[in-house]
Amino acid sequence: MLKKILVGFLAGLISGFFTAGGGLILVPAFVYILKMDEKTSRATSILCILPMVIVTAIFYNNSHFINWDIALKCALGGVIGAILGTKLLKKIPDKYLKITFIIFLLYAGVNLIIK
Repeated sequence: MLKKILVGFLAGLISGFFTAGGGLILVPAFVYILKMDEKTSRATSILCILPMVIVTAIFYNNSHFINWDIALKCALGGVIGAILGTKLLKKIPDKYLKITFIIFLLYAGVNLIIK
């Protein structure tokens, strides 16, 4: 139980600070620390991310950091992308999910270093 709370705490802390803790922390933690399979890890992380995002958004909104025009338009695209991504998740084998996730993380990391 403590291990699960600690994983959530770290994801929340990193999510609030970097706005990138949810899937980047939770999915690998669920797979390697809590020994969950790839698809269950991804689906569970989405549910865990929801309250973290709501709380973080409230604090960011109170500090007037949110551009609502951009946020609402991106949210619309995000909902459509989430529907497509969920359908793809059911069809892609775990091995390829892991490889795709690693490639995405490497791409994001290299872009952060370069820019």
